[in-house]
Amino acid sequence: MRRRSFLAAGALAGGWWARTRGLAGAAAASAAPERGVVKRFGDGRDWFFEARFGLFIHWGLYAIHGFHEQEQWRARVPRAEYVKLAQQWNPVKFNPEAWLDLMEEAGMRYVCFTTKHHDGFCLWATRATPFNTMNTPYGRDVLRMLAEACHRRNVPLCLYYSIVDWNHPCYPNEGRHHELPPQPGDTPDWNRYLEFLRAQVRELCTQYGQIHGFWWDMNVPQHRDPSINAMIRELQPGIIINNRGFDEGDFGTPERDYDKAAAEARSFDRPTEACQSVGMESWGWRADEDYYTDRYLMRSIASYLARGANYLLNVGPMADGTISERPAGILRRIGAWYRRVREAWADTENVSGWTANRNVLLTRRGRTVYVVAHRDPPGDAISLKPMTAPPLRATLLNTGAEVRWSVAMAPSDHADQRGYVRLCGLPANELGNEAMVIRLEFDCDPAPASGGRTG
Repeated sequence: MRRRSFLAAGALAGGWWARTRGLAGAAAASAAPERGVVKRFGDGRDWFFEARFGLFIHWGLYAIHGFHEQEQWRARVPRAEYVKLAQQWNPVKFNPEAWLDLMEEAGMRYVCFTTKHHDGFCLWATRATPFNTMNTPYGRDVLRMLAEACHRRNVPLCLYYSIVDWNHPCYPNEGRHHELPPQPGDTPDWNRYLEFLRAQVRELCTQYGQIHGFWWDMNVPQHRDPSINAMIRELQPGIIINNRGFDEGDFGTPERDYDKAAAEARSFDRPTEACQSVGMESWGWRADEDYYTDRYLMRSIASYLARGANYLLNVGPMADGTISERPAGILRRIGAWYRRVREAWADTENVSGWTANRNVLLTRRGRTVYVVAHRDPPGDAISLKPMTAPPLRATLLNTGAEVRWSVAMAPSDHADQRGYVRLCGLPANELGNEAMVIRLEFDCDPAPASGGRTG
C-alpha cells in the first residue's frame, strides 16, 4: 500500500495517484448527487453490498523485521539480501481460525488477503516461482489453510495481488514509484512478465475453491488489458474485482485519506470500498507502530458506510502468524461499537441531502432515519435543518438511551421564524471516542418539505 510520505514528496502532482488505479478522472470514488442506494449488479457480486465491513490482512516476509511491508524498497535492501528472509519464514503459530474469530469479534463479514505483495513473495504453492512459502522452513500453503477455514465458516474470501514485483527478473523495475531501480541480472520483458502473472492468477482462481473478490494493486506501467479480468470472471463466476488492475473493474478503492474527493463526497456514483489500516505507518506488522485512535477509525468507518460504501480495515500479523494484542484490541473495541450501530447502514439508503448539517450523514429505511455523527460534534445538540417532521421517538444506538428532541424555534433560526428538528442533550463528551448514531422513528414521510435535498 502507498504511504503519505511519498505523496508529500510531490508524486500526486503528476497524476499517477489516479492513473495507476485506472481511474480516468477519479472514477474510483467520485462525488455524485445523493441518489440513495448504489445500483447493484444483479448477480453473484451482490454479496459485496450485504457484507459491507471486511478484514484486510497484509502478511509476508516483511513481518520478520517488523519495519514495513515495503521494507525492501523503503530501507534500500538489496534483493540478494532480502530474499534470504525466506529461510526465516516459519510462522508456527499461524491459525486461520483465530484470525476469523477476531474478524467476527470486529463485526466484519469478509476477508481480503495479500497473496503476493510488491516483494514478490508468494503465500501459496505456486509453480510459477520458487520464491514462495513452500520453499521455507514452514513449507506449508498459507493460502490453502486460510481458504479452507473461510469455506468452512462461509466467510467470503478476496485475494490481493500486486502487479509490481521486486523479485521477478522480467518485471520492468525502472525506478518509478514503488519500483526498484534496474537490478543486476534482470531481463525486463513486460510480455513475459504478463505470462507469469496470468499463470499465477489462474492458480489462485482454480486451486482454492470459490474466491469472492480479486484485489489488484500497483499497476505502475498503467497497462490496459481487459482480457485479464475476463479470464478471472470466467474462472470465478460472481467474483468482484477492484479498479487497480488492467481495467476499471467493479468498484473504487479510496485509500486512507489520500483521496480528498472521496473523503468529502456526500455519496458515490459507483460501488466503493474504502481501505484503511489500524497502523498509521504501515499495513504490514510494524514493531514500533503508531496506531490510529478508536475514535478516528470509528468515525471513518461510519462516514463511508453511511454513504453506501464498504470498508476494509487492515491488520498485519506478526512473523509467527499471530495478531498482536494492540491491533487485536482495536478491532474488538470497534466491533463492540459496530454491533450496536450497524443497523444504520443495513438495507438503508443515503439521504444525507435532507439536512444542511455537514457534521452528520443520514440514512433511511422506510420511516426510520439514522443520524450518523461522523465528525466531531461541536456540542451536545444536532440540528437537522430543514427537517421539520417530529419523530415519534429518538434513540441513541450507542447506549440504547432515549434522546430528547425538539422542533421549537432556536434563536439561530430567527430568520426563518420557524423551528427544525433538533436532537438535544447528547452525551458528546461521554462518547467522545465513538461515532454517535441516533435512530429516529416517524409516523409520516420524514423528508423535508423543500423537496428532500439541500444545496
